[in-house]
Amino acid sequence: MRLVVALGGNALLRRGETPDIETQRHHLREAATSLAELALAHDLVLTHGNGPQVGLFASQAQSRGESASLAEMGALSEGLIGFLLERELRRALPGREIATVLTLVTVDPADPAFGLPSKPIGPIYPQEIGRRLSRRRGWAMAAERGGLRRVVASPAPLRILALESIRRLLDSRRIVVCAGGGGVPVVEDADGLRGVEAVIDKDRTAALLAEDLHADGLVLLTDVRGVYEDFGTPRERLVREIAPARLADRSFEAGSMGPKVEAARRFVERTGGWAAIGALEDASAVVAGTSGTRIALPRVAAPALAAR
Repeated sequence: MRLVVALGGNALLRRGETPDIETQRHHLREAATSLAELALAHDLVLTHGNGPQVGLFASQAQSRGESASLAEMGALSEGLIGFLLERELRRALPGREIATVLTLVTVDPADPAFGLPSKPIGPIYPQEIGRRLSRRRGWAMAAERGGLRRVVASPAPLRILALESIRRLLDSRRIVVCAGGGGVPVVEDADGLRGVEAVIDKDRTAALLAEDLHADGLVLLTDVRGVYEDFGTPRERLVREIAPARLADRSFEAGSMGPKVEAARRFVERTGGWAAIGALEDASAVVAGTSGTRIALPRVAAPALAAR
């Protein structure tokens, strides 16, 4: 099968971990082991999150007095993570051809998301430090797990500019790493392409990429086993399989499971393919349908044979 696989930010950093290169390298080595098993049986396009990294790079640049944009920091993080991931994949899959593509993605400058920042980036700060940074740097902040985290605009992806290059690489049997962090957000104007102050949600870009590449499945790998009903309560229950229409009227956390559920639902409804959400370490079982949550159109029973 042709699969688009999106790795959550947990592929690189767990909550509370120091965002150093050695920690990220360790987690990507584990991720590459899970992905290598998939790559032996399927054609893979891989994408990944970059929320912790893009936020850290932007904060460091701002503290040095640099005027770097989120688009530029997104490109920096996409390049770094792509390098680390490709290196570990080559280690796990000796002899396989792998290509990492820095990917620009267009967005609408009039997207309402620019006025409603919702995408969490960077670390979680203690309340007082978060409020101080908000005042000093003009950041929008949102409560998260007992602290505050910076949130930025997350416009919808419109067009993946490297799509044809990605398609040709995939057709030549290469594993492709692309659209990291949702891709570098740009708008087209009279002067060409211009980066914008935003971070595109990587799951939304992954769904668009899967649709454009006519993928059989969209696989969203994270640090939980799948989608839960009544999550965080004594009644929580893992949803094993569900139709996209049944997800439309349910709400999920905006900065976590919400974008994954919406991306999966959109891909299935628009293409008739299937999507799956599950744990990174269970990647092969998630694709096989024996682990995680599968989103698919209802099966149509075969008509009964008329009695003779």
